[in-house]
Amino acid sequence: VMERLRGMDLQRLVDRHGPLPAARVVFLMKQACRSLAEAHAQGLVHRDVKPANLFVCHLGMQYDFLKVLDFGVVARRARERMQPVTTAGDVLGTPAFLAPELATSERSFDGRADIYSLGCVAFFLLTGRLPFDGKDALSLLMHHARTAPERRSPFGEEPIPPAPDAAVLACLAKEPSSRPRT
Repeated sequence: VMERLRGMDLQRLVDRHGPLPAARVVFLMKQACRSLAEAHAQGLVHRDVKPANLFVCHLGMQYDFLKVLDFGVVARRARERMQPVTTAGDVLGTPAFLAPELATSERSFDGRADIYSLGCVAFFLLTGRLPFDGKDALSLLMHHARTAPERRSPFGEEPIPPAPDAAVLACLAKEPSSRPRT
């Protein structure tokens, strides 16, 4: 039995209405962070954080209540190393939002892979476009592994305030150790 949700995912929201105001993005991302922190505390890494897996609905009188969906490719921590559910060499997740350590199939990853993906999501919500363009999945994966994202996008309808911009760029650090831990 699954809960019936009424609302829409963030991909559809941006597709219909364009980039979101920074204050709304911060509000939504805080909720996503709390949900993923709970999963990380249980030793789980989502590995497929993307706008289509972040759903906004209402809970009672609270609107823009965010739910993280689809833990279908989750990895579970076994001691200090993360053990993927799938076989070695598989790249799971959505290339446009995949952390460099997952894009290059490195064995060692933790919750900071989800933090990188959240940075990609926030970039998308603020600008209406992906942090990297690529003609296919492989080129997107290579960009995530090697290319630094540009600072504030000129394509957003509203200027991005410095604090959210800096937070997004910190999340998009190529080295997991350079990203926020939580």
